[in-house]
Amino acid sequence: MPPRRPDTHSETMDGTMKLLLRAVRGEIVPRPPVWFMRQAGRSLPEYRALRADVGMLESCRRPDLVCEITLQPVRRHQVDAAILFSDIVVPLQAAGIDLDIVAGTGPVVASPVRTMDDVTAIRPLDPTDVAFVDTAIRLLLAELAETETALIGFAGAPFTLASYLVEGGPSRHHAKTKALMYGAPDVWNALCARLAAITRTFLEVQIAAGVDAVQLFDSWAGSLSEADYRRFVLPHSKAVLDGLSVPKIHFGVGTGELLPAMAEAGADVVGVDWRTPLDVAASRVPGKVLQGNLDPCVLTAPWPVVASEARRVIAEGKKAPGHIFNLGHGVLPETDPDVLTRLVELIRNA
Repeated sequence: MPPRRPDTHSETMDGTMKLLLRAVRGEIVPRPPVWFMRQAGRSLPEYRALRADVGMLESCRRPDLVCEITLQPVRRHQVDAAILFSDIVVPLQAAGIDLDIVAGTGPVVASPVRTMDDVTAIRPLDPTDVAFVDTAIRLLLAELAETETALIGFAGAPFTLASYLVEGGPSRHHAKTKALMYGAPDVWNALCARLAAITRTFLEVQIAAGVDAVQLFDSWAGSLSEADYRRFVLPHSKAVLDGLSVPKIHFGVGTGELLPAMAEAGADVVGVDWRTPLDVAASRVPGKVLQGNLDPCVLTAPWPVVASEARRVIAEGKKAPGHIFNLGHGVLPETDPDVLTRLVELIRNA
């Protein structure tokens, strides 16, 4: 795989560092940078048209589609960062795990992982397994070269990936996952260690290709107590993030009580969902830059409500050393794209 290109892409055309990266460093910036989780997706008619006859995983393996889909919200909304279009199960499938993303359901695993033999059957991820990601990022960097837009890579955290593998698909209560975690901690830790290695390789491929930052999603970590998170999850998330050479963002849903522990995993920025006000989050993780956290549902309300809530988030974010404006989770499919564009304009003028 080609070596990582020089860091000149992290700078704007006048040679200064991109706004998002300055905010990550806690520098004084004129306004919060803004981007949205799931900004490239079903809320955009151009996305739906492009993917009309293409499956999710196939679209993630095609560099031309990855590049185009990633750029769609940048063109439409003028956000400060693009996030690589992919899915958290992409590296799992690339490592040979038999799974698919079923419309209306989510990831479905053919043979759930329950035993040590199941764990040892999961092979490591070789960078060449995801060469299509490297290609897509280099296409994106060429398109973004004359802009001030940062490019964020991402991956799923070990706990969330493990939950999909153990449950066989999405789960409301994660009962099988917790049963394995409590009842066979040796199997659990072996599984998470293997997933941490796969995830780290996936992120390292993205970093080598030239992304400006990465985000680690732990979508289901909010189902755990802080004690269980520290015992069964934190060491594995830390193994993913430790020593990565670009800024790191860590996000989970329903993780207000876990924020101090998640901050210990090694991220530079802690993502906060909509349930915890940013000023409260700032007191729980002092010294950390925060990302968030407008409730995605607010975007379906009348514009005066959206504007008022956005200003509240901006005000609360000032309690942290730095703030990246985002939603408290992903853009909902029914969101009017024009509202997102208008919201970006509001933040740019904040």
